[in-house]
Amino acid sequence: MARIVVLGASGFLGSHLCDELIARGDEVVGIDDLSSSTGVNLKALESEPRFTFLKGDIAEGIPVRGTVDAVLNFASPASPPRYLNMPIQTLRTGSRGTDNALQFALENNARFIMASTSEVYGDPTISPQVETYWGNVNSIGERSCYDEAKRYAEALCMAYWREYQANIGIVRIFNTYGPRLDPTDGRVVSNFVCQALQGQNLTVYGDGSQTRSFCYVDDEIRGILALLDSNERGPINIGNPVEFTMLELAELVLELTGSQSQLVYEALPADDPLQRCPDITLARQLLKWEPTVELREGLRHTIEWFQKTL
Repeated sequence: MARIVVLGASGFLGSHLCDELIARGDEVVGIDDLSSSTGVNLKALESEPRFTFLKGDIAEGIPVRGTVDAVLNFASPASPPRYLNMPIQTLRTGSRGTDNALQFALENNARFIMASTSEVYGDPTISPQVETYWGNVNSIGERSCYDEAKRYAEALCMAYWREYQANIGIVRIFNTYGPRLDPTDGRVVSNFVCQALQGQNLTVYGDGSQTRSFCYVDDEIRGILALLDSNERGPINIGNPVEFTMLELAELVLELTGSQSQLVYEALPADDPLQRCPDITLARQLLKWEPTVELREGLRHTIEWFQKTL
């Protein structure tokens, strides 16, 4: 059994991580400031003796006492409406918050996992995206509060490794979906599913030809834990390398929900990437990981969860 701190524990990925860590026998301390979540995702862990929740802002410090074995930093809003609404807090969390978390991990000689993102590649000029690609990011665009916070956090992790030999691992997460997605978080899967189930038109941005690669949450968590349990530093892409256009996703959601909703088109948001697809060669070679859940199956589980939740 290990004692593991999960920062951003109440979020979509953070809560699933807490569940899996508890299930495998670890003790978990979850921290979240609840600025972009309500805590409902952790409801099932309230009576779990090996789980402790602390409300706190990691930009102000890490409120944990006692030694720990690992720190997983998932503390950041990840949906565009959230981080666009709180750009300064997003940047502070990625910079000052990550610095505090790294210092805390270093003091405990703990493994540190940084949740980075495919957004560090920006609007890529190559596809699929390999970890050695430096990206094509607008550093002053409205999305830069998230992109640059994650890019800085990666740089900070590498600086701690070079200067202090910190035990770090960086995971670049691609579009992930599944149960517990916030219906209002603005991600395309939750948007389409909620609109379809409520009989609303599905909003397609641009002409719908832009692509994303969707990784089911169970696969994503398995990849993250494989990195945690390894000695790999990364960065390592964890995502599904199968691309779908937004139109293909919309049509599949309509089919699986049986909805009669129509498609409506709106202008593409600023700096929205036209293509996003991970090269997962490193994950396959170093972590022996690859996704197994196909989009149709994962969407079916996601739709069932939304049907109960909505």
